Amino acid sequence: MASEEEPGDLAKVVQVLILSSAWGMQVWVTFISGFVLFRGLPRHTFGLVQSKLFPFYFHISLACAAISLGIFLLHHPLVKLSFTMAEVGQLGLLALSLVLSALNARWLEPRTTAAMWALQAMEKDRGLGGEPPGPPQGQVQDPYRRLREQDPKYRALRQTFFHYHGLSSLCNLGNLLSNGVCLAFLAVHLQSL
Repeated sequence: MASEEEPGDLAKVVQVLILSSAWGMQVWVTFISGFVLFRGLPRHTFGLVQSKLFPFYFHISLACAAISLGIFLLHHPLVKLSFTMAEVGQLGLLALSLVLSALNARWLEPRTTAAMWALQAMEKDRGLGGEPPGPPQGQVQDPYRRLREQDPKYRALRQTFFHYHGLSSLCNLGNLLSNGVCLAFLAVHLQSL
């Protein structure tokens, strides 16, 4: 039987399952699916797929972060926290994961997607977005580059999109690293396999 300070077996299993599921999902979305889809789908189709997947992805990450932090706090109440490096480190990483997930789910993703839809509307007006992936075939100049050079509104909107997309990517990488370090900490502290 677990002591008051020691989480029970169920809590340990749930914690490992939640953290490993979140981390695995983050690795897949960050390093595999995005690149496969980007290289295999026309530009606007890729954007459509991402706009449907990312809200779920970020909200699932948020739920996993909240559950992980909740389990930690349940078994390490702040009033009884001994403030060892291990406890403070885990608490900080789990809290960071929650904050980064919330930023992505509730603030960055909607703004990134809205900017993407506006960009796509401007591109569709000029017959762009449906071409196969890869460099333009047989064209002297990239039509997207030409559009950026000719249309200041498109250029500004593109900068807005990349601003939010970059911040979202940084939050995603921070979240992935936080969960990875927490998983490594749990693995190092296993009694046996």
